[in-house]
Amino acid sequence: MTSSDDRRPLKILIGCDTFAPDINGAARFAERLAAGLVERGHDVHVVAPNTAYRRSATHTEIIEGEPLTMHRLPAVRWLPHDWLRFVWPWRSKHYARKVLDEVQPDVVHIQSHIVIGRGLARIAHQRGIPVVATNHVMAENILDHTTMPDFINRIVLKLAWDDAERTFGLTRAVTTPTRKAADFLERTIDISGVVPVSCGIDRRNYTPVIGPRERNRILFVGRLTGEKKVDVVLHALAKLDPALDAHFDIAGGGDQRKALEALTAQLGLEDRVTFHGRVTDEQLRELYSQASVFAIASIAELQSIVTMEAMASALPVVGADAVALPHLVHDGENGYLFEPGNVDDLVDKLTRVLTAAPEEYERMQRASLDGVAVHDITRTLDTFEALYRDEPLPQ
Repeated sequence: MTSSDDRRPLKILIGCDTFAPDINGAARFAERLAAGLVERGHDVHVVAPNTAYRRSATHTEIIEGEPLTMHRLPAVRWLPHDWLRFVWPWRSKHYARKVLDEVQPDVVHIQSHIVIGRGLARIAHQRGIPVVATNHVMAENILDHTTMPDFINRIVLKLAWDDAERTFGLTRAVTTPTRKAADFLERTIDISGVVPVSCGIDRRNYTPVIGPRERNRILFVGRLTGEKKVDVVLHALAKLDPALDAHFDIAGGGDQRKALEALTAQLGLEDRVTFHGRVTDEQLRELYSQASVFAIASIAELQSIVTMEAMASALPVVGADAVALPHLVHDGENGYLFEPGNVDDLVDKLTRVLTAAPEEYERMQRASLDGVAVHDITRTLDTFEALYRDEPLPQ
């Protein structure tokens, strides 16, 4: 490893169980982290699942406008999920040896303890290569995509957290996106000193439009899975005052889309809800700019990159008072928190935003912009560079 006064660029290997073209918070964070490190002059390699069951030759992919050296491993799709792919767990250490032989990195940064990260952590530790781990996972969320009975799920859950504890025990540092997420991890397994590091966003990529909108548009962006609770927002939309003429835009795909479309029809909301599916970055920016309020009913956010994107787009946010969302949504300042699952409370909070006087609405918009400033990607990159070099963290 480098000494504190040796500022040569680092060779960094980032291990991801989800990465582009996958779309979830962990994948998006890894993409931005890797691209930001390349922009700073580091030699960044990413090991991730392939889109087919074959190992691709080492190659370059352009991610977030930067060239990344990719190592794609043979992967199969998890059938209960609409896109999730995984490497066979018993092959993870074999592939870790091959990639580490080829790359010989200064440091390994794993994005989960599940398969690829697990194998890399073990082999890198054996070879004396420092490992930094970021936990994006609440093991409980994985159970949404199983087809097993509850008693088996409980056993799987315990085994998953036990394995996480063993994996994180091999690392130099463990990070999570927020202090609340760090506290959750420290309560769940025998670990201390977890470092909260925001996933960070590049605010230059968003177009804040200050001022009331011509039409009331509610927006949700994210995977359409059970823990996101998009059905709660649909039920709230059905109970909103018709005079508000509110429209609900839903951007993202997932295994719950058909069920949510069926619920939309059942509630008689077909003309007031648009399922956009997966969208391009340009389309996403346009949706943020057109929206009046961002609504997120999720009960399992360790940070929520999409909420930060909404804030960077100057949107008030109405979010569930759960896990890390209160870290971003300050009740009465840049929006409101509502009791998780409480449709009537959500109706009340959405109504407050949609009926706010112009000056009050603009105040919430500016509070979102002020609140997201501390999550700028520059600070995130500074912190991870310090962890990689084993230097004091920036204050």
